[in-house]
This record gives sequence, structure tokens and C-alpha cells, in this order.
Amino acid sequence: MTTAPKSGKQVKVWYDGACPLCIREIRIMQRLDRHDRIAFIDISPAEAACPLDRQLMLERFHAEEGGQLLSGAAAFAAMWRALPAMRPLGQIARNRIVLKILEAGYRLFLHIRPRLQKLVPAPKTDS
Repeated sequence: MTTAPKSGKQVKVWYDGACPLCIREIRIMQRLDRHDRIAFIDISPAEAACPLDRQLMLERFHAEEGGQLLSGAAAFAAMWRALPAMRPLGQIARNRIVLKILEAGYRLFLHIRPRLQKLVPAPKTDS
């Protein structure tokens, strides 16, 4: 499921391909990425290239937009802006108050993520 970054992509997204929740979400985003604007990069393999410490990137969602590395809610907003169906939400998140609220929600999610990962079965692989 790893897609190497290609030139012409608007956004790079690094995700944990060993996380059932992450895999499910990324698959949804890949289906929405009809114009191939996002490079989805699985950093679960130990040898995966990461712009930051790999463990840090596995702990929080990261994306790059316009050469700027973003994490958390800002990274999600960058990904959403690259997807026509999600672009309005990504644009709204440019407002710093909205982004603060989204980041607070993301931080709460990070606390329950380990428990949710145990409840969500790994998605079936595409054959």
C-alpha cells in the first residue's frame, strides 16, 4: 500500500501502515484522491524514509504541503485541501481558531487511539 512520492503531488502524507485505523482511513482518502494529488507513504517498515524521527511520525499524523511539514490537525487539513470533496473543511481549518479546536480533538483521539486499535480488526488486503 506504499506509494512513493512523485513530482506533481500537492501533498505528501506519512501514515502508520501497521495501524488498522490508519489503514482504513488512508484507503478512504485514496479513493477520494481521484486526481492523484496526494503521495501516501507508509512508514511502518523500519527502513522507511522519514523526514523526522520515525517514532515521532508514527505517534502523530504528518503531511507536507507547499514544502512545509505539518502534524496533527494541520496535517489532516492539508490532506483535505488536496481532495475536492474535503476541500471546504480543509479551507475552514486555515482559520487558527478552528484549527485549535480540531487539534484539541485530535489530541483527545490520540489518548484513545491505542484502545481503538485493539477493537478494530485489520482490513482485508486487496487481492
